[in-house]
Amino acid sequence: MFSSRRFKRDIVTLPEFILERQKDFPYAKGDLTTLLNDIGVAAKIVSREVRKAGLVNILGEMGTENVQGERQKKLDVFADQQFIAALRQGGVACGVASEEQDEFIAFDDQLYLGHPYVVAIDPLDGSSNIDVNVSIGTIFSIYRITESNRTAKIEDFLQPGRELVAAGYVIYGSSTMLVFTTGRGVNGFTLDPSIGEFCLSHENIRIPETGPFYSINEGNLRDCGQGVQDFIGWCKGSNDEGATPLSGRYIGSLVADFHRNLIKGGIYVYPATKKAPLGKLRLLYECNPLAFIVEQAGGMATDGHRPIMDYQPRELHQRVPLFIGSPKLVNKAMEFILTEAVSP
Repeated sequence: MFSSRRFKRDIVTLPEFILERQKDFPYAKGDLTTLLNDIGVAAKIVSREVRKAGLVNILGEMGTENVQGERQKKLDVFADQQFIAALRQGGVACGVASEEQDEFIAFDDQLYLGHPYVVAIDPLDGSSNIDVNVSIGTIFSIYRITESNRTAKIEDFLQPGRELVAAGYVIYGSSTMLVFTTGRGVNGFTLDPSIGEFCLSHENIRIPETGPFYSINEGNLRDCGQGVQDFIGWCKGSNDEGATPLSGRYIGSLVADFHRNLIKGGIYVYPATKKAPLGKLRLLYECNPLAFIVEQAGGMATDGHRPIMDYQPRELHQRVPLFIGSPKLVNKAMEFILTEAVSP
């Protein structure tokens, strides 16, 4: 005879976790729960296609460019379509801004009128690595609309990072993992393909105070400011005789570099250069959501002078410099930049 006692199991799925923590979410009314689940479903679909990309005709370029002037990959376009469709069909978001689209998309029929959220998303970060089987990812951020009972408008997306309700990323690597925060810590979920669910694998992630890695495209180093060059010299141990140098690790896929540093400690640097004096990474689609995550994990994200989350966005595709990671390393980078600024 079976006991009526409830059986316990170790596995906690993403939907279970979200429902259990829903009371801790800001403005918890169930809509945010649904929205995060919709993003999780779309991520599973994209993960499936990434896994079989070499076997079907979704590798290579589309022959078009996105608004950033970058060649679009076929999988880029597929991911963009899947996330937009999931957000539209979910019926919770009233609009989406995608790195792949020139303008934001307002879901403007009556079904979406009054729904409280908009989503900014980079559907497939690191897509230049698609054809060579290197880890890529998705980055997303969620804002409440600035006025209730209307469709999405541009000002809903142009909010400082401090106004974020939730943010996260999905990394498609040796396993597929979803990491997100709602402002109550950072948690990671690994996709178990045998049951088709994201399962809690990294609870309450905390970034180490410092770390062994620095990540920068050193091919651009001579085009950076002297402060950045001196900081990278410090990372290599050349500024401190007998110091243990950091290890250079640069994948060229922001999600992959960020994820490694979040777990093991380190700093990712994409500064302003002569070719890109305003920086290269996008504030809405990349920098703000990752800044929210890293701050919730105990880290820092700045442009070298001020926190990324304090920026007031001016346009959808605005670019900014980024220094993000372990707090001791980010502070050290800022010391070198400040020294450069006050040098005669």
